[in-house]
Amino acid sequence: MTSGRAVPDVLAAVDLGSNSFHMVVARHSHGQLLILDRLRETVRLATGLDESGRLDEAAMGRALRCLQRFGERLRAMHADSVRVVGTNALRRARRKRWFLERARAALGHPIEIISGLEEARLIYSGVTHTSPLNPNRRLVIDIGGGSTEMVIGQGFEPILLESLSVGCVGLAAIFDDGRVTPKRIERARTAVRLELEPILESYRKLGWLEAFGSSGTVRVIGEALRRLVPEEPWITAANLRRIEERMLAAGNVARLESLGVDAERAPVFPSGFAILLELVESLSIERLRIAEGAMREGLLYDLMGRFTDEDARVRSVRAMEARYHVDARQADRVEATVVALLAQVESEWGLEDPLAELALRWAARLHETGLDIAHSKYQRHSAYLLEHADMPGFPREEQLLLAALVGGHRRQFALEMLEDLVPPWDRLGEYLIVLLRLAVLLHRGRSAAPLPDVRLRVKGRHLALDLPARWMKEHPLTIEDLVQERQYLKAAGFRLSFG
Repeated sequence: MTSGRAVPDVLAAVDLGSNSFHMVVARHSHGQLLILDRLRETVRLATGLDESGRLDEAAMGRALRCLQRFGERLRAMHADSVRVVGTNALRRARRKRWFLERARAALGHPIEIISGLEEARLIYSGVTHTSPLNPNRRLVIDIGGGSTEMVIGQGFEPILLESLSVGCVGLAAIFDDGRVTPKRIERARTAVRLELEPILESYRKLGWLEAFGSSGTVRVIGEALRRLVPEEPWITAANLRRIEERMLAAGNVARLESLGVDAERAPVFPSGFAILLELVESLSIERLRIAEGAMREGLLYDLMGRFTDEDARVRSVRAMEARYHVDARQADRVEATVVALLAQVESEWGLEDPLAELALRWAARLHETGLDIAHSKYQRHSAYLLEHADMPGFPREEQLLLAALVGGHRRQFALEMLEDLVPPWDRLGEYLIVLLRLAVLLHRGRSAAPLPDVRLRVKGRHLALDLPARWMKEHPLTIEDLVQERQYLKAAGFRLSFG
């Protein structure tokens, strides 16, 4: 299940955060990534979300203008492989298809919306890949605009991941008129405490030997500390209290120059500070190191891993196979057949995107996970598991596509799940389902004997499956299944002939 492809020369990662958009471009050389360019723009996407979850025109306008600039730089630098992810603000946004389509056009690449746990995994990867290798268990904290991620891991492997629904943009409303007072800081800390309380004991129990903070909020606070206490390179509770004193003396976000906080960062500085202070004191963090890497570096290393045997998605698929006792030999057979069918029709059906083959491979391997729950309507159980399971490495859209393929692989042709997919998979997904259905059907007997030479020809929504006459005669049950399948496909607007 590895790609065996060479890692592209130039890779890029784009992080569409709730407060800022970031882009980093790197060159791959002998297994290492050499940073070529970094861009950051404050967009404050989260401030454009109304109570119903809709993005306002101003926020979308800021975002699209930024992405146009990012897209120009990507094209100029000839980035060979690009990954773009959206985080908390886009997770919360409703009716966002219009924006995502225009964002893709502006940037020139599709946008993946990832879960909070996937965000945490990528942050941990970015920190560990850019820090000295250390066998100690470590805690990584990342305070973003819309959420705060916390990870305990060892080496390159995360052990415990959480995403708290508090961020510096969301809590900035407490300081909306600019005034900074002890009561307001305590209100912000209380909001953090309520989010932290259910998981606090599990983090204390697992423990760590060193702690790191990543991304903008921690770095800005670190820069403020260097002004106040230049002899100490770490963030501590005592040092944070010094910042609090200076901030309260200033009294307003417009007067934070003495801390080195610029006008762009100032509106969210008190809320970000309150989050960090609460985390440091509640978790009894003795000292917090400022990490070099963050999620965008994690994206780059994850992207590089997709061209080797380190693709996190492959590890997730293998883990799901083991957890739900998948018949690996049957999965091998279905996978080989569906890939062979795809190769015959990908040009006619416009399925040249590498994700088409990957999704079919993964769906072939996981389509029977639901059998571990019940045989009746097992495809629905399989789809539910794949839609709702934590699958590290999978962005939300890829996980939904996988669930849609598996949910439609037998019986009535279910298309409802395709409606929630982003283009072009809302349209191309049904072609992938057809291929998976045929591959599963041809192996329904679970025989180890190889299939004969199977030819599939398509013209639009018309399919012709060519099978040797002798084989058809020897497999009457498969022919009966094909007769039934013809009716299922007809109901979905396809026409199947075979012989």
